[in-house]
Amino acid sequence: MNWLNTAAGFGVGVMVGMTGVGGGALMTPILVLLFGIAPTSAVGTDLWFAALTKIVGGSVHQKRGGVDWSILRLLWLGSLPASIVTLLWLRYSGNGEIRHGFIVTALGAVLVLTALAMLFKKQMHALGQRLRIGAPDGFRHAQPPLTVAAGVILGVLVTLTSVGAGALGTVMLLYLYPLRLTPSKLVGTDIVHAIPLTIVAGIGHLLMGNVNPVLLGSLLLGSIPGVLLGAFFSARAPEKLLRSTIAVVLVMVGAKLLAS
Repeated sequence: MNWLNTAAGFGVGVMVGMTGVGGGALMTPILVLLFGIAPTSAVGTDLWFAALTKIVGGSVHQKRGGVDWSILRLLWLGSLPASIVTLLWLRYSGNGEIRHGFIVTALGAVLVLTALAMLFKKQMHALGQRLRIGAPDGFRHAQPPLTVAAGVILGVLVTLTSVGAGALGTVMLLYLYPLRLTPSKLVGTDIVHAIPLTIVAGIGHLLMGNVNPVLLGSLLLGSIPGVLLGAFFSARAPEKLLRSTIAVVLVMVGAKLLAS
């Protein structure tokens, strides 16, 4: 089973390296549906998987100046307190079976949202551009509170499901800052935002006993070479086709989780 986990980590790493799609949207459903890992354990382990991999990517973007720190502060103002409150709810919500069922349902819903975000990313960016240019003063005044609200949403979703910081976060930022964020700053800001969020959520799940260190090691063993290989072939890969395929798969998996 450890080698199967390593193979899963490698496969997810290749897809992340080629398309930039967040590993949580792929890894957590694999752990729950294919390997039969308990939802809480899958989420807790994947949070540390994401934190460790994003630390490496975030440091590269920060050295290149590809991070907008003023936007990050607003996102963290919403996401970190929301993560702590969600962890407290998970800790004191009572029956474990209820928590498992709720997490499975939330995971299914977030996967469908992630797929929609991937499919309609350009349209949301275009809508943000029209609003920003058509009503610049009102849009600028709304940006700070909406950014904090986006952080709250991401904080809750990531803590519950380990999914959302990648595709959903990127679409939110594209809509809120359609003219300000270059592609490199968009990716860098999104990655760096996820680092403390996944660490805070990961610590909470670790204290609740929801992290499997052996599983985590197996996933990392496969994902690191997978990401490097995927990045090497990213220029030659049909990214649009891969993203569309992943989106369709996420809808199907999300629907299966919701139905269960």
